[in-house]
Amino acid sequence: MRKPANLIFRQFIALFFLCFACVSLSAWANPAATQPIVYKIEIRDTIQPISAGRLERAIDTADQNHAAALLVELDTPGGLLDSTRQMVGAILNAKVPVIIYVAPAGARAASAGFFLLEAADIAAMAPGTNTGAAHPVLSSGTPDDTMKMKMENDAAAFLRSYVTRRGRNAEVAETAIRTSKSFSADEALNQTGQKLIDLVAPNETQLLTALDGRTITRINNGEATTQTLHLKNARILPIEPTIREQLLGYLANPNIALLLLVGGALLIYLEFNVPGTIVPGALGTVMVLLAIFALDLLPIRHTAILMLLSAAVLLLLEVKFASHGILAIAGIVCLAFGTLTLVDAPIPEMAIQPVIAISLCIAFGIITVVLLRLAVKARHNKALTGPAALVGSLGATMEPIWTRNTLPIGRILVQGEIWQAIATAPIPEKETVRVTGFEDDILQVQPEIQTPSLPVS
Repeated sequence: MRKPANLIFRQFIALFFLCFACVSLSAWANPAATQPIVYKIEIRDTIQPISAGRLERAIDTADQNHAAALLVELDTPGGLLDSTRQMVGAILNAKVPVIIYVAPAGARAASAGFFLLEAADIAAMAPGTNTGAAHPVLSSGTPDDTMKMKMENDAAAFLRSYVTRRGRNAEVAETAIRTSKSFSADEALNQTGQKLIDLVAPNETQLLTALDGRTITRINNGEATTQTLHLKNARILPIEPTIREQLLGYLANPNIALLLLVGGALLIYLEFNVPGTIVPGALGTVMVLLAIFALDLLPIRHTAILMLLSAAVLLLLEVKFASHGILAIAGIVCLAFGTLTLVDAPIPEMAIQPVIAISLCIAFGIITVVLLRLAVKARHNKALTGPAALVGSLGATMEPIWTRNTLPIGRILVQGEIWQAIATAPIPEKETVRVTGFEDDILQVQPEIQTPSLPVS
């Protein structure tokens, strides 16, 4: 028996809505199936232990959440080689594809940044950016030819170890190390044969769109494998730096570390000079400890530390011996050279700025000498209260000082206070006298201008 047409239509409509509900429920329960997730981190600083830690945390986050990729927006002048090796290792061992994107226009991936760019699964640049200039630098001096060759060969071998596996032009990449060659975005993309980067994109949206469906070369457990990217309509989730990372990022600035060190030292000295105030000593101790922690993140020259210790000794000797400022000047000069060479910076951005160093050193030297002189003078000063404070002061007799018992005694006005005073001879009223000593609470005085003694009645 045939079913009515309207019954068939109703069954069709019911089946359609059932399928629609199942598809909607599936998409709601698993949104990642329809929209891939890309985590994003921005590195706009020098390459040092803090930036290395941030990148490792971002890679771990993307790995744990099974992201489609990790996007690293990079703008750096370079940094420390040890931190660079740490970050390259994290990129090569990441389970999630890592995209390094030099952006926005005007950004650069210089020196250490070039190593990171070439290590990425996808190396991309925005128009108007540049990379390269990766020659190793020994900032503590000029290396001889043998040392220079060793440094270049080591850095070149490190770069070749993964650039070749990424399918990029290792020969051209090596010129960034040996001749400090730099490349614009177009130059890096348009190399003959193999390229240095994979593409140029004006923004991250177009970057991800261009990468959708692309097959990339990955390095897993030392072996090169291929993987197809699925980044269409990807949702970008930024990974913001934690409060700890922000604080450490500020402390990694050598100029901030120097300000903390000098300011803390002055506050600690103030505590010793005025004991019992507590707050300057506690605050100064915290500042010095933060400065030491910050300097521990940076390459430090031991000779600079010796110069800082010598400066402290010279400033102390200026107080002990009358050198007419020669020792103080020598101490300030040692302090300036010590602070200027304190950080063994591979790039200018990681060095202490000369203006800041010299200004702080001059101010610190002058303040230290002044405070030390005041402290020494205070130790030799007489007491500031009681009769001892009045010795040497001028006063005036309020009444005649006549002989009573064995010595003339009477009242005087000195520094706005009324005191009993004795003298070796009678003194008339309203006579100017000088305090020469005291016995218990009675002052010893004598006339400021000697006058003939009055007859005793």
